[in-house]
Amino acid sequence: MRKRWVLFLGASMLAGALGGTLLGPAPVGAVAREIVELQQSVNQLIQGQKEIQTTLTQNSAVEKTLMEQSMDTVNKLSGTMTSLQKSVQDMQANSGARLDTMSTQIQGISDNLQETLARMGKLNQQLTDAQNAIQGIDAKLASGAPPPAAGAPGAPGAPGGSPPGTPGAANSTMPPAAPPSADLLYSNGLRDLNGKKYDLAAQEFQDYLKFYNGTDLASNAQFYLGQIFYMQQQYDQAVNALGKVIDNYPKSFKLAPAHLFKGLALVALGEKTEGVRELRTVVRMYPGTDEERRAKAKLQELGIAS
Repeated sequence: MRKRWVLFLGASMLAGALGGTLLGPAPVGAVAREIVELQQSVNQLIQGQKEIQTTLTQNSAVEKTLMEQSMDTVNKLSGTMTSLQKSVQDMQANSGARLDTMSTQIQGISDNLQETLARMGKLNQQLTDAQNAIQGIDAKLASGAPPPAAGAPGAPGAPGGSPPGTPGAANSTMPPAAPPSADLLYSNGLRDLNGKKYDLAAQEFQDYLKFYNGTDLASNAQFYLGQIFYMQQQYDQAVNALGKVIDNYPKSFKLAPAHLFKGLALVALGEKTEGVRELRTVVRMYPGTDEERRAKAKLQELGIAS
């Protein structure tokens, strides 16, 4: 404790001595010089403050200008992005419409090509039949077989034969009426389908399947029949007709749309599970087609993953 008081007393004495030295009278010249230096320092500080203030003002103006330019740029970019987004949406809408149109046109061309190929096959068969008939006639002429004698039994005007002009003679040998040609039935069916004469088109395709079920275009006729039932909202018959395309014609070009419309018809009937299965079949087996796009859209509408 004593040491602490001694140290405190020594420090007090030293502080007093220093204070007396500082507070004592200084020479006049030294005081004036210090005042001048102090004024110069103050002036320098004031000048520096003004320069700093000027610099801050200029920087603030520059920053404000840059901020305004940045805002203008952002607004322009925002407007440009909005325009681009609208352009992209318009392009997507137009592309969808164009794809639908192109798909319809391609489908029509495919149908016409198949019909042309079928007609060429028919013409080839008719040409072969005509050649065979000509060869048969040539063979008969070469054999020199005499024509039947006028008095031969059964000849017109002969005993036991029917006299010429007797009604029963013509009626007894008249063949039954032949059905319309395959080309005529198919082309008429397509024409009436495109003209939305669904009942008439359905009858023509049914006749085609009745008489020409084994031709190359039979699967097309079966599909169009199912499509007509679907458009008439006869969904039960549509499912039955389209199922025949899938089951009876495994190599048909109409398998993808047959699965699609069968799935849509099943969904319309409330058989959602079976319908979703058909739509997923389209997505899995026919990627990149218009049928796949429509199937995905329907599944999305139902809230089901494809």
